[in-house]
Amino acid sequence: MTLQQEIVGNAMQMAVVSLQPGQTVYCEAGKFLFKTVNVTMETRLTGPSNGQQPQGGSGGGMGGMLRQAMGTAMQVGQRVLAGESIAFQYFTSSGGEGTVGFAGVLPGEMRALELDGTRAWFAEKDAFVAAESTVDFGIAFQGGRTGMKGGEGFVLEKFTGHGTVIIAGAGNFIDLNPADFGGRIEVDTGCVVAFEEGIQYGVQRVGGLNRQGVMNAVFGGEGLSLATLEGNGRVILQSLTIESLANALKKAQGGDKQGPTGGLFSTHAG
Repeated sequence: MTLQQEIVGNAMQMAVVSLQPGQTVYCEAGKFLFKTVNVTMETRLTGPSNGQQPQGGSGGGMGGMLRQAMGTAMQVGQRVLAGESIAFQYFTSSGGEGTVGFAGVLPGEMRALELDGTRAWFAEKDAFVAAESTVDFGIAFQGGRTGMKGGEGFVLEKFTGHGTVIIAGAGNFIDLNPADFGGRIEVDTGCVVAFEEGIQYGVQRVGGLNRQGVMNAVFGGEGLSLATLEGNGRVILQSLTIESLANALKKAQGGDKQGPTGGLFSTHAG
């Protein structure tokens, strides 16, 4: 059953979802706005793949309950390590069509992605807003040298299955395909919102260890690294980064410590 949704608004968009009787949509805690009275709300620690298992029924007695508890603990642990909300809110319509509203947490755009089961989608941390219960939510840790070079490490939200998933970002979105630009694009690490499975993500140093490389890193506003995206598939970028928004707010409040330079001397949020 296709999720009927409409994204409305301009500077701060929201998604208005129409649920058919018995249809369920879930969101990250804190992204819910409003609902009609015939839509029930339930908070769970599990994503839809675990959350819809029978409770204590034919799952193998105590052993089944233990496995389910361990699966829940692993899901919650992954989300805690990734800095995500530990709970999901589920909304189900009963007694007719229902309506639910969701929004992101920053001024910017939203986008509905349709999964057909052939390709997963990856999104930046905190991009997830809501999805059909037929879409599975997971955490993917970008490990090895890529994560270390990326500063904080690169934690991704991963969406698989069939159905609609709604994401949000800051500023305006632009859709690109690296294949249209010679197979590879380089972007500010904070501008990546989401990309399809098959796109290769990496991090590279800005310039070499020479005078111009130092100038890029210290005065260019990008620090030491750029994100690289390679392959053939959809990539969604955002025009506003959380760091630039935080620095603009600090400057407006007279607390800017960045000075005339960007890059290595910028004040990071948090």
